[in-house]
Amino acid sequence: MVENQNFGQAIEALKQGKRVARQGWNGKGMFLFLLPAGTVPTKAIHDPALREVIEQEIGGETFEALGSIRMFTADKKILTGWLASQTDILSEDWVIL
Repeated sequence: MVENQNFGQAIEALKQGKRVARQGWNGKGMFLFLLPAGTVPTKAIHDPALREVIEQEIGGETFEALGSIRMFTADKKILTGWLASQTDILSEDWVIL
């Protein structure tokens, strides 16, 4: 574990496939990870509404998905599309797990 990192260092660690967290977070076991961009098979989409949008707007057997930062929450759920607060961005208490 590498402690006392800034936000830029945390982002670089995410890009390298590592998990990061803030020492100042109250939730136990919370961390961020990066789901990188990639090509996704349309048939892998189980949500009917999303699949319909992809089929109508993109078509084809695959589509390009953008990367996203996700959070593993204290209650063991995945939050898609985590956004940093001003405090998160300016903090120097990031930990590379």
